[in-house]
Formats: sequence, C-alpha cells, structure tokens
Amino acid sequence: MSTTERPRILVVGGGYVGLYAARRIQKKMRYGEATVTVVDPRSYMTYQPFLPEAAAGNISPRHVVVPLRRVLPKAEVLTGRVTTIDQDRKVATISPLVGEAYELPFDYLVIAMGAVSRTFPIPGLAEQGIGMKGIEESIGLRNHVLEQLDKADSTTDEEIRRKALTFVFIGGGFAGAETIGEVEDMARDAAKYYKNVSREDMRFVLVDAADKILPEVGPKLGQYGKEHLEGRGVEVYLSTSMDSCVDGHVVLKNGLEVDSSTIVWTAGVKPNPALSRFGLPLGPRGHVDCEPTLQVKGTDYIWAAGDNAQVPDLVGRKAGNENAWCPPNAQHALRQAKVLGDNVISGMRGFPQKDYSHANKGAVAGLGLHKGVAMIVMGKMKIKLKGRLAWYMHRGYHGLAMPTWNRKIRVFADWTLGMFLKREVVSLGAMETPREEFYEAAKPAPAAAPKAAGKSEKAAKSEKTEEKAKAS
Repeated sequence: MSTTERPRILVVGGGYVGLYAARRIQKKMRYGEATVTVVDPRSYMTYQPFLPEAAAGNISPRHVVVPLRRVLPKAEVLTGRVTTIDQDRKVATISPLVGEAYELPFDYLVIAMGAVSRTFPIPGLAEQGIGMKGIEESIGLRNHVLEQLDKADSTTDEEIRRKALTFVFIGGGFAGAETIGEVEDMARDAAKYYKNVSREDMRFVLVDAADKILPEVGPKLGQYGKEHLEGRGVEVYLSTSMDSCVDGHVVLKNGLEVDSSTIVWTAGVKPNPALSRFGLPLGPRGHVDCEPTLQVKGTDYIWAAGDNAQVPDLVGRKAGNENAWCPPNAQHALRQAKVLGDNVISGMRGFPQKDYSHANKGAVAGLGLHKGVAMIVMGKMKIKLKGRLAWYMHRGYHGLAMPTWNRKIRVFADWTLGMFLKREVVSLGAMETPREEFYEAAKPAPAAAPKAAGKSEKAAKSEKTEEKAKAS
C-alpha cells in the first residue's frame, strides 16, 4: 500500500458497482487530482448473471471474473476487508488477508459492498447447503453434481444412488430458476456417457415460498417458465418452504420429504451485514439509506449504490408509487455506478450533483441451452419473448454488459466453440483438496507396532536363539 498526500477516494467493495465506479472516477479525474483505493476480499469482480452458465460448463469460470488490478491499473487495489469506519476522523480500518489490521485515511467514501445470501436458521442448511453468489460456489456446484453422477453409476446401493441423483433447489427467482435450468441441461447431457444413469433416474425439485417463479419477468412469462421446467421433469413446489435438511434429509412445509446430496440455496439476498458496523443510516432491511444523488443521507462525502443501497426509484415515484425503490439487479447497478462516479467528481470539485433516474428496460432469463424468457420494455409497450429468441436476447444483453472487451470476447468465444464442440462433463472435485494426494505420499510412515504383550520369557529366549542360528 502506498501513501499519498492527494485526496483519497476509498471504494469499499470491488464488485460490479465498485469496479465501474472506480473506472468512471479515474476516467473523469484530472491527472494527480486524487488517489482511488479499492478494497475487497477478492482481487476480482464476479459477473453474477453468468454463474448459472459457468456451473453448466457453457462459460469458462475464469471468463466470468474480471481482475481488478488489470482493469484499474492506476488505482490502489488492497485485498482485504474494511472492518470499521470512523466518520469523525475519516479513517477506515483495513484487515488484510495476512498480517495485522491498519488504519487508512480517506477524504471521500464509496460503499459498494453488495449483498450476501439471505438465509434462515434452518436445521442442516449451513452443513448441507450450496450457495450461488460466487464463482467458487458455481465451480463447486458443477463438480459436485458430476460427482453425484459418478457415485450413482458406480454403486449398487439403491439408497445411495437415489440420494445422489436427487437435486433440490430452494428459491425460484432469477438465480434459482436459471441455475436449475442450466444444471438440469448439463446433467441430461452428461447422462449420455454413463451406462447406469439416465435422465429418468434423476429427480430435480424447485421450491419457492412465493406463489410463482421468475417474478421479474411478469406472471405470464413466469407461468410459462414453470410449465417449461415441469415439461423437462422438474418438480416445482410453490407457496412452501424448507423446514430442515439435516444429513441431506429434506423436509418441506407441504409435507414432502426427500433425501438429497445436493441442496442449492438461492432464496434471495440481503445487504452485507458489515454495514451495521460503519455507523451509516440504514433502511428497514439493512440497506444504506441514500438520496436520489446516491449520497448517503446526512453526509456530503459518502456515496452508495447497488445491492447494499436503498435508492429511491424516481421513475416509479413519478408514476404514483411513493415507496418505489430501485431493485437490486445488474441493470440498475451498472447505471448507478456511472452516476455515482460522476457525482463523486462533482462533489470533490464543489459542483451540483445529478439525481439517478432510470426506467426499467425489462428482464431476461436463460433456462438452459436455447431456452429462456424475456420481457423488453419500450416506452409503454412490453414485448414478451420465450424460447430460443428469448435465449438469444439473454445472451446478447449479458454478453454486452460484461465488463471490458477482453472478457466480452472470451465469453462470446466460449459460446461460439460450444456450437461446434460437445460440453465437457468431467468432475474436478479434487481441486478443492489439491494437496491430499501428495500428503498421502509424503506423510511419515506409521511407527512399527510394539511387540505383543503377554509373551513368556521362555518364548522370548527361543526367538533370540533362532535369530542367532539364522545369523550364523
């Protein structure tokens, strides 16, 4: 970490908002005007809409992430966490990956910590559940599912086989519906290479507490998505929830009980809990309370945006909804980051700031190869698409929204190769414990077992006599 006498703009979080805000600030900033410092536990940004496709093997995991140091070469990138913020002194406490925590002064602050999985105290969830918020979880889910097929193909125990081939997904929003659609697609393709496993042997279950799935695309397309998944053999249970999943025994509130080795949790997100330690004004659900300019209420040097911010939806309020707030999605995060970056520069120079206002452009969702739903908003008209055309819209929109041309080209290259080459169905589960085999080879040999107790003195002398005879 370098020290500087220039004003410091501290960006807490290197996700979508943090990355784009930092790029925007550096683009608008004069040479030497300020120092931009980005702090995040990971040295890369993850484009979360592509996690389901990465889990299905349609996109290389490395192409779903953007390295912060490469994209922000003029910024300071610190790999660690901001644990506390002293607003009176304008000092943040940084806890690096290794070593002791230290204080970092700042002049302007951007809160872009994003969200974490929203969970409940369900017995067994912490031990059995698999999230879908990071690329590590996406890779882990892919390896885990293929490993279950390996187990089912190799065992003769019907109970183990049935449990391995049962896949339960909790949450029917974008993340849940897209993930189960992509994973079911992958498992269907993979089953062609297993002699003892077929798609009919597998059981896919989607559970949601709401009365519909994919609420973001509207009730009609949500109903189409439900019927489409059911047509592919997915069991969809709505208006219910999971009571427990101890040791993989899933119990739903509607009375259904199944044994499953794969329980994927995608039941929503919540703001990062660390926000409660920063002394910022928070909304009822833990979001940072912001003005339309994205400034944190009651401050003139702190801004926030994205999943961790409660931002008024000015378009919705003009339409008569006085309590409209911007939803936590990539569409708003990208546009908020640009306005935030401009407002930080304006605030630093003492100029007026701009309100954030954006009308919803619609939503797209992929449900596997050549399958999807899309709702495109054009003025007062809504265009609803489904099937292959919606899938093209899904890929086109998110492919272009992927940060940097480097990553856009890599993603489109993966998709192009996938048109001509078959999907890889190999499990690399050993990646999670890469040193295990070497440890087994290098660990010290066990000590020799002691002589059996209870031998008579005569027997011991007899053995010694025999040893001497052999030596002679």
